[in-house]
Amino acid sequence: MINPAKLLHSKWTRLNPVNKERHFMVTKVKYDEDGAVTLCVLEAIIDHREYTIDWRSLNDTAKWEMGWK
Repeated sequence: MINPAKLLHSKWTRLNPVNKERHFMVTKVKYDEDGAVTLCVLEAIIDHREYTIDWRSLNDTAKWEMGWK
């Protein structure tokens, strides 16, 4: 399980790359007043495209791996 407080600047590898985008970094995280994540933005390292995602999808080990592999 991912700790929401440690999301910012974490690195991720997409196991099935799309558009040659394999490595990502979390560049923006916003929280509500209760500390729940309301926004999570991944940036592709290769071309700097940004994607807003549901941060819980990073727990899917069939799609994502923590770190750059």
